[in-house]
Amino acid sequence: MPLRKKLTPEELIKGVEDGDRVILSKAITLIESNAPKDFDKAQRVLQALLPRTGHALRIGITGVP
Repeated sequence: MPLRKKLTPEELIKGVEDGDRVILSKAITLIESNAPKDFDKAQRVLQALLPRTGHALRIGITGVP
């Protein structure tokens, strides 16, 4: 069984910008993570992508999926 590769913030950013849905899902999971080890990486991804959102609306959804 192959090991899953940990993506760098740069790989996540490029994947999101390129419209890669698999990488988008990994970026969302990272940003939603409450693990202290993920915080810095998530912030780097957010800081890079937020200026590129234009006039996008940000919404929050809570509750059980």
